[in-house]
Amino acid sequence: MNQLMRKLLFLPPQASSMAGEIDALHYVVILTTLLGAALTTAVAVFFVVKYRARGPEAERPREKPAPRPPVWFEVVVVVGLFGLFVLWWIVGFSQYVRARVAPPDTLDVYVTAKQWMWKFAYPDGHSSLGTLFVPQGRPVKLIMTSRDVIHSFYVPDFRAKQDVIPGRYTTIWFTATIEGAHQILCAEYCGTGHSTMRGQVVALAPADYARWVGQAAAQDLSSFPDAGGAATGAPSMARVGERVAADRGCLRCHTVDGTPHIGPTWAGLYGSSVPLADGQAVLADEPYLTESMMDPLAKVRRGFRPVMPSYQGLLQAPEAAAVVEFIKSLRDVPPAAAGPMPPPTGPLPSQPVTP
Repeated sequence: MNQLMRKLLFLPPQASSMAGEIDALHYVVILTTLLGAALTTAVAVFFVVKYRARGPEAERPREKPAPRPPVWFEVVVVVGLFGLFVLWWIVGFSQYVRARVAPPDTLDVYVTAKQWMWKFAYPDGHSSLGTLFVPQGRPVKLIMTSRDVIHSFYVPDFRAKQDVIPGRYTTIWFTATIEGAHQILCAEYCGTGHSTMRGQVVALAPADYARWVGQAAAQDLSSFPDAGGAATGAPSMARVGERVAADRGCLRCHTVDGTPHIGPTWAGLYGSSVPLADGQAVLADEPYLTESMMDPLAKVRRGFRPVMPSYQGLLQAPEAAAVVEFIKSLRDVPPAAAGPMPPPTGPLPSQPVTP
């Protein structure tokens, strides 16, 4: 049944763990809609034929009003249609939640979109242009941003699509279940070369993926600043991020060992619940960390002055991604004992921001 419906609807292969259930909901909605349309058409044809005007009888006045359906029938129809809508909403919302919340053991890949190309950077320092290599059967989370305009990352075989926005990080995850190449398209018009902004996801068997990682160990990571001191191959993104944080002055206000300072410590920050000045709390994930660098007033952390300057336009997308990866590498660093905040080591930034 699944293969028949997929062919009738001209759908691509189901190459991810969620593609089948997304298509199943699609089938139910379409078949229910077609059944309802067919039933409505049949009833309309029945009444047209049964009550059509025929000869002199058409001129005779109606002697009694037409019978109306019983109340219970109307109630069943209204409640049934509403219940069907609620059922579809529950199923669709549960699928949306599963599609948005990535498992804890994902392979994180940073994606940078630019007119008109896709670049992929792996935490261990490897990178690729236009082709994303992933292991079959392992969840992969893409952390995406754009360097110019809004793009949209779309893999039809995975039923996965997510807007990619400049100055922000958006995420999407999938688990490839079929080996081979799967087309990447840009689903948001982004300029005259929009139709050429293509790529591919290559799903490899675990052994083949490990072999590719070994072969890519010396790959260039030229879009990231030099980490310095790397003996062989490209430096990891965490090392690159540490160098960027030092060069950009981030470590003048933020510590990496948990000790208190002008700004929140980065030790144990990633994945924690961050209390905000407005009384709410937010998860310290990639989008939050990036937003804090680019738009600090959006979410001000409780207990800290909003004194950090915005890095919008100062940090390139690969640099921001590297800093985020450096903060992620400190997630298991235990916080130091609380104490008085030391005095600033230099002049404070003049514009408000919070990471």
